[in-house]
Amino acid sequence: MVMKSVLVIVLACIVSACGALPKSSYITLPLLQAWHEGKVVLYITTDVSDQAVAKAENANYAPRLRDAVPNYPKPPQQKTVLERVYAFPKGEQSKNVFASAPEPLGYLSENRQYSPLWLMYVVVWNDPNQAQELTSEEAIFVAEDQGLVTIERTDIVLNCPVIPFHPDTQ
Repeated sequence: MVMKSVLVIVLACIVSACGALPKSSYITLPLLQAWHEGKVVLYITTDVSDQAVAKAENANYAPRLRDAVPNYPKPPQQKTVLERVYAFPKGEQSKNVFASAPEPLGYLSENRQYSPLWLMYVVVWNDPNQAQELTSEEAIFVAEDQGLVTIERTDIVLNCPVIPFHPDTQ
């Protein structure tokens, strides 16, 4: 009986600790924009496996995210938890390009390819004077096929969830 009473007290303490935060707590995070299939999506960056990128993004440095990177070369049909994000480190364009996004945005998404964990691919224009805005993964591949850009896979993993709000509704 004493054991049952102790268990009830412990459970009560645990449950009350869960509700210790005020119900109206809010935080502010930088809301960023990226391209996905020609449309702007909103996202936040919370964690990065590379310390310099984490500092630049004002995110948590999380080196264990790198553990999600598979051994390469891997067969194309082998799916991982990582999706591709294309970054432009020389500043030719301000928005990254995401390979996937929740479709539709929010809890009704049916896109089974989307993951908030991204493996960074760096896109560099071979001739910066020819740089133009690339708004989809397909556009990046076309530019690569035309010899306009070089794409390089990195081992940098980012946690950047897409936010379930459309930029036009803000």
